[in-house]
Amino acid sequence: MQNKIEKALDKIRPSLQADGGDVRFVGFDEKTGVVKVELVGMCAHCPMSQITLKQGIEEEIKKAVPEVKEVMAI
Repeated sequence: MQNKIEKALDKIRPSLQADGGDVRFVGFDEKTGVVKVELVGMCAHCPMSQITLKQGIEEEIKKAVPEVKEVMAI
């Protein structure tokens, strides 16, 4: 499961890095379907980070891994 999530993040990563940020996989709870990630670099302090998290990162991960119900930043 982690491998699939990491691959989905790898698709998103170039866009985040182009703006000086990145995302780091923290963990996945199979019971709840929640993925935890850490936004780093410019993404950690960007006012648009919640939109990026939900409309970018979460959508991409859900497409690749249907078992994922939600993505949360820690």
